[in-house]
Amino acid sequence: MGKCRHGGFVMQQEQKRMNILSYLKGYKKECFLSPLFKLLEACFDLTVPLVMAAIINKGIARHDSEYILRYGGVLILLALVGLTCSITAQYFAAKAAVGFAAKLRHGLFAKIESISFREMDEIGTSTMITRMTSDINQIQSGTNMVLRLLLRSPFIVFGAMVMSFTVDVKAAVVFAIVIPLLAIVVFGIMLITMPLYRKVQEKLDHVLGRVRQNLTGVRVIRAFHKEQDEITRFSDENNALTRMQLMVGRISALTNPVTYVMINVALVLLLWKGAVRIDSGHILQGDMVALVNYMSQILVELIKMANCIVLATKAVACGKRLQSVFDMDSSLKIEGEAEPLQQDGAAAVTFDHVTMSYQGGGDAALENLNFEAKPGQTIGIIGGTGSGKSTLVNLIPRFYDVTSGEVLIDGVNVKDVSQHELHNKIGYVPQKGVLLSGTIASNLRYGDENATMDDLKLAADIAQATDFIMKKPDGFDSPISEGGTNVSGGQKQRLSIARALTKKPEIFIFDDSFSALDFKTDAALRKALKEHTSNATVLIVAQRISTIMNAEQIIVLDEGKIVGKGTHQELLKNCQTYYEIASSQLSKEELQDE
Repeated sequence: MGKCRHGGFVMQQEQKRMNILSYLKGYKKECFLSPLFKLLEACFDLTVPLVMAAIINKGIARHDSEYILRYGGVLILLALVGLTCSITAQYFAAKAAVGFAAKLRHGLFAKIESISFREMDEIGTSTMITRMTSDINQIQSGTNMVLRLLLRSPFIVFGAMVMSFTVDVKAAVVFAIVIPLLAIVVFGIMLITMPLYRKVQEKLDHVLGRVRQNLTGVRVIRAFHKEQDEITRFSDENNALTRMQLMVGRISALTNPVTYVMINVALVLLLWKGAVRIDSGHILQGDMVALVNYMSQILVELIKMANCIVLATKAVACGKRLQSVFDMDSSLKIEGEAEPLQQDGAAAVTFDHVTMSYQGGGDAALENLNFEAKPGQTIGIIGGTGSGKSTLVNLIPRFYDVTSGEVLIDGVNVKDVSQHELHNKIGYVPQKGVLLSGTIASNLRYGDENATMDDLKLAADIAQATDFIMKKPDGFDSPISEGGTNVSGGQKQRLSIARALTKKPEIFIFDDSFSALDFKTDAALRKALKEHTSNATVLIVAQRISTIMNAEQIIVLDEGKIVGKGTHQELLKNCQTYYEIASSQLSKEELQDE
């Protein structure tokens, strides 16, 4: 069992080391056939000027209508075959590019799911959204263009030069001079713009981050009448993005005019040289037309190549950003074989000299914590704002890893347990209730997809959610909008609690999950919870004394340290921090009664 469940982590670690180009492996045939058909099209295109030269030199010069019609038919045939090759190449290129982008999205999403909150905090949500959308779209466009033009355009350019030498060596010297110069210009611009496009995407991250912050915090912004300040901040970041895009755009835009000038200068030299050669009788007029056609083909292909290089440069820059995510070493990996969790009489949850610091967070958020929560116990966790309550419970499902010490489940370090098995054992209710789009029933079944309607009703009863659910027209089938915006904060919390109850775990973690409930509902919920989860270990983070005062053990935190541990009555006598919190919430009579 350990090996099987550990396999998911092995896959994630292998996935981490994968190069993003490995996602193209399933499209080897398309990646081969698309350039192949483009090269076939290029061969037919390179033949056209020679056919035109023959028509002019022999058909028109000799007034041979039959010759003109015969070779005109050849031109039509070349055009039809070339069109067929072009459409076929486009089909294979599009199939490979779209499939590649789809696999990248799947791979990136799987990678995001495999990393810990520590790495997620480091990357940032807005940056991840940019990489999932804009970056992958750029890679898709670049892949499509590269498959069609990366080989075709250089082949046409150098093929046209070679074909021009077969027409007339001396006139074709112009081609040999101008093409290397053009290559220097095109690739020089590419080398300059590649790192700049990466900075453009980073600026886009900042803009999306600002938009996301405003969308999620729109109520606060409007309540404090800060709309204009946010517009100004957005404008500054958007202008910075615009300036960067304009700078890169100006450099990239140099490609077309520079190539135009160089090609037109070459064309003037070719016409001058060709006119001299025609006048001296070394070549015919049709040969000159062929040379001009080859020069025109070079011009057209260089423009295409310039666009291809711009898109390819963007794609490479975006690809490096994606690769940095795939290369990220997740802190959730397991060293060696995963150990199974078993009930053997050990404490359900044990903190053994646990210290935890956030990356770049300075002082330790938790320092040298020692306590155990036995099976069937209810543990209350209380403390001032920023004392480390949420950080403590986030270590149990391994949302974050400890800096030192150990967090144990049934005597096994959580770092040695597969995420699947660990999370199956835990029912977690976050501080802020999160619901997903769907129905009430689908949200509750997120804890257990096989839960029956009786299971859902029991969970709703315990969570004190049945009354408001049954008042809705569709009951448990009532729709829930994204984020649960169509229910109140208290209803959202109760549905989140019911979802955890549906899972029927051995460990419940309530991270200040009763804060939006009134005292009556809070008390009823805790009573029902005690009756139906008597064998489970329950950890409750709370701000209110009343929520945890009946717990078998209460842990008091202050600046990341345990300053008190015991029952409500014991802590009132022995813990000054707890007494101060209780004094601020309970009346003198209630304190004296205690």
